[in-house]
Amino acid sequence: MLADPPPAPVGSLLTREAVPGLVWAFRLHHDGRAEALPIDKPIEPSHDGRLWLHFNLSDVRTRAWLANMHIPQLARDLLLSNDEFQQIHTIDNCVYGVFSDLVRSIDAPTEETDFLRFAMTERLLISGRHQALCAVDATRRVLESGYRVESVAALLEKIIHEVADTMDRMADKIGTEIDAIEDRVVAGETNSEMRGTLGRMRRTCVRLHRQLAGLRVLFHRLELKNMDNLSPALRLQAGKLAQRLDGLDHDIVELRERSRLLEEELRFKLEEESNKHLHALSVVTMMLLPPTLVTGIFGMNTKGLPLTDVDSGFLWAAGLLVGSALLAYLLMRRLRIVK
Repeated sequence: MLADPPPAPVGSLLTREAVPGLVWAFRLHHDGRAEALPIDKPIEPSHDGRLWLHFNLSDVRTRAWLANMHIPQLARDLLLSNDEFQQIHTIDNCVYGVFSDLVRSIDAPTEETDFLRFAMTERLLISGRHQALCAVDATRRVLESGYRVESVAALLEKIIHEVADTMDRMADKIGTEIDAIEDRVVAGETNSEMRGTLGRMRRTCVRLHRQLAGLRVLFHRLELKNMDNLSPALRLQAGKLAQRLDGLDHDIVELRERSRLLEEELRFKLEEESNKHLHALSVVTMMLLPPTLVTGIFGMNTKGLPLTDVDSGFLWAAGLLVGSALLAYLLMRRLRIVK
């Protein structure tokens, strides 16, 4: 049986034909300037810069193309895997891993998360996703607007910072909504819609905290690793990234607790209001019980009922009804059932 052919060098793959499944491509020059490259043409390798290739991993042709990339086998396997947990590894002057990001709709981030897979060498950053993600799209836009990166590692750091920025903006939005609901609760306004909104925001905070917790662990572990075997161009500022994520995670946890406490306060107020309504209904029911007994007695088809032969019998019966209700009310006042 013939052995599988060895992976082809990156340059030969790029110059043969247009790269399948390529979402965008940038050449990063030595002065930090980013040059957008056409994705419908072969990419000419250049010694004047490094490349960022971003792929749609849902494209079957992309997976076949990446399978022939000349990068470490473990990095290639992770790019093509379906692993759904965040991780970062280093091997043979290559940094590769998976981290989560918020899925992007047409005009705004959603609360859904998906995973960005990447493999990074000194001159190449390959990234891929199955759904449109916020951080890489934001990084693309800032590169197009003139933002400069000194190395491929700096580009990956920028993507991580964009992940944090997206979550930060979402946290600011949640905080503003919680402040508005808190003002309404303090003013005495209560309704089930507010409770539903708080529940949705709390779920969002839980998702963001789960995502941030995974990222924090990654970079804290990377900070503790000995990265002397990596070239300086591949060394991520893990401590700085971990510090940024720690602060953001603290804010998210605080928002989660605020929403939980406010939801509990709102639930207590709704229960108190419901109890007041039940109390009022109980009082009305108790006041109507004696008149109901009187009408029940006069409604019996038996002989000897009082007031049947009296011309003003109806007025006497009506007086008994009102009097019995008033007597029940005075009794409840004496027992302090009503105030």
